[in-house]
Amino acid sequence: MEIIFSQLDENNGRFQLAGCSTPFANSIRRAMIGEVPTLAIETVKIYDNTSALFDEMLTHRLGLIPIRSNEECLVPQSRCSCGGEGCPSCSVIFTMSVEGPAMVYSRDLISQDPRISPAEPDIPIVKLIKDQKVVLEARAVMSVGREHAKWQPTTACGYKVHPVIQVSDKCDGCGQCVEECPRGILEVRNRRVAVIEGQLEECSLCQLCMRACMNTGIGDEPGIMVTTDESRFLFVVEGDGSLPVREIIGQALEYIRTQSSELSAQIEEITGETRDE
Repeated sequence: MEIIFSQLDENNGRFQLAGCSTPFANSIRRAMIGEVPTLAIETVKIYDNTSALFDEMLTHRLGLIPIRSNEECLVPQSRCSCGGEGCPSCSVIFTMSVEGPAMVYSRDLISQDPRISPAEPDIPIVKLIKDQKVVLEARAVMSVGREHAKWQPTTACGYKVHPVIQVSDKCDGCGQCVEECPRGILEVRNRRVAVIEGQLEECSLCQLCMRACMNTGIGDEPGIMVTTDESRFLFVVEGDGSLPVREIIGQALEYIRTQSSELSAQIEEITGETRDE
């Protein structure tokens, strides 16, 4: 298996995964979405709320605010020695006290742990007019997206099969397929259609180019063929700011490795056979 990155920064990543099957590629996608622990607000104590939002609406918005941390700060409640009761090892307390007229932002959540804070400081929560106020205490805990979407570290995470575009000798360079391509990845070069260098990954596999070629009446088969390489996949990952994309990918791969090792150990225990790693 091989991973080749074409883009990797704090909140965005694009990479090619080669030498694996579709189920394995999908398992990586699911692990990035649902198995990477993050922080999110779980319980809220409201002492005063005279804003335009009901308590339930206000707490719902608080729960969806991405919180930046790292895996050394806290552990998931399921693995904490407190048994899920809530302690400094698995949870962090935020306080908020804002009086209008003002816009309440995510930066108004004050953390008891200086290492932990909202991923973005300017997320609007509620607008307060004169004499309105919000005073509350919120507890954020570590969990995974499989339990609730608010713990998902990604805002977008998906893949597609790597496209393969072949141009045969039937191509006469008429350019009909170039005009039809919605992504603009084709050009006429030396009286023949070709893929613009570096643009192959942008192909959406719509096959409109093949249809346009057939409409020219060249025969029973188009001069351009769009197929896929079933062993290569193009991934796009966008993080919500709670974790760097590099860490999301790394933790997802580590989760798959751990699960595979546990499954292999159980199979060995049942069958009595030793399997190669």
